[in-house]
Amino acid sequence: MNRTLYTLLFHLGLPLLALRLYLRARKAPAYAQRIGERFAWRLPAMAQGGLWVHAVSVGESIAAAPMVRALLKAYPELPITLTCMTPTGSERIQAMFADEPRVQHCYLPYDLPWAMGRFLDHVRPRLGVIMETELWPNLIHQCARRGIPVALANARLSARSARGYARFARLTRPMLAEMDLIAVQTATEAQRFRDLGARPECVQVTGSIKFDLKLDDHLVPRARALREQWAAAQRPVWIAASTHDGEDALIVQAHQHVLQTNADALLILVPRHPERFAAVSAQCSERFTCVRRSTGEPVQPQTQVLVGDTMGELLFLYALADIAFVGGSLIPRGGHNPLEPAALSLPVLMGPHVFNFLDISAMLRDAGAMQQVDDAEALAAAVCRLLESPADAQRMGEAGRAVMQANQGALQRLLDGLAGLLR
Repeated sequence: MNRTLYTLLFHLGLPLLALRLYLRARKAPAYAQRIGERFAWRLPAMAQGGLWVHAVSVGESIAAAPMVRALLKAYPELPITLTCMTPTGSERIQAMFADEPRVQHCYLPYDLPWAMGRFLDHVRPRLGVIMETELWPNLIHQCARRGIPVALANARLSARSARGYARFARLTRPMLAEMDLIAVQTATEAQRFRDLGARPECVQVTGSIKFDLKLDDHLVPRARALREQWAAAQRPVWIAASTHDGEDALIVQAHQHVLQTNADALLILVPRHPERFAAVSAQCSERFTCVRRSTGEPVQPQTQVLVGDTMGELLFLYALADIAFVGGSLIPRGGHNPLEPAALSLPVLMGPHVFNFLDISAMLRDAGAMQQVDDAEALAAAVCRLLESPADAQRMGEAGRAVMQANQGALQRLLDGLAGLLR
């Protein structure tokens, strides 16, 4: 498949995209809004000539935030356009940069040449930065036609994804050859990009900018104060964060086991997607005394589960806990970022499905900072063991924090690479 055939198939698939938006809007009404932006129609007024950063959804937006703040500081004369593809990503972007007038935001259009061209002509960026591996052939080609350098930041490429791209070499090779910087997390991934057609001189191993997470100085004291307000300073508290459909039931089973030996244990359950908040809360309320974070109702001594149904509070909810399970890993979703709890010196538990963070999870596991669990029973056993052995929990937490500190510096290496494209 070449780009011409890809574009034709994309046009033919537009009715399916419309159906997908309709179905998603039934659960999350925000998908029915701002549809024009997805075709570069009715874009908001924007300052031109700045930097453009694309982060597909919430996780990438959070990962991009330190880079965006560093770019704002390094280039005080330039506006920054932040794009994403999902309503939750949009909400997070607007919340993170509400007080920064130089950050402007819209959805990135679908990868149609006329839509991408109209978007780029509207924004006219001096540089495009795409987070992780959100590769769109027409977008990159339209940038190349306009002389806009494009960088892929914090890039990841698993062996499975590389095999998928290799099957469409006539589409992939020209696309990667048009990119100006591919800043990858590991040497192994760097070689995969070169094998797929990226220019060797454009591929740099910078590491993962997720190691450069900076915690607010007030985060832990605020969490400690809230636990004292709940009279829960001495209660065992564990968190299951970024859980998915089919995984929540396993967390509920695990908590039932934990309560058998730790009757005062509190679980903080944080579903990944906001459209599932109500359903997960109802599921928990059938079995436990449950409180929803969004109501502002305080946790009482009899409360067994706090449902984290707010946006933008995940780090704070982690800071409330003694032990962290990172979701998307007991089911084959690939897992979410284990460095967030590690930065807070929490012992980390994950399921067997960690292919989104394969190298990072291996580093944490090898350092003794993370334990893999295969099912609800093993998760409950691990939580109980760590509650009964605070010294082990502390050692795991300290090991995770050490891994974080030892691998920082990727953000500065990335910024140096971007500066080379702006000269």
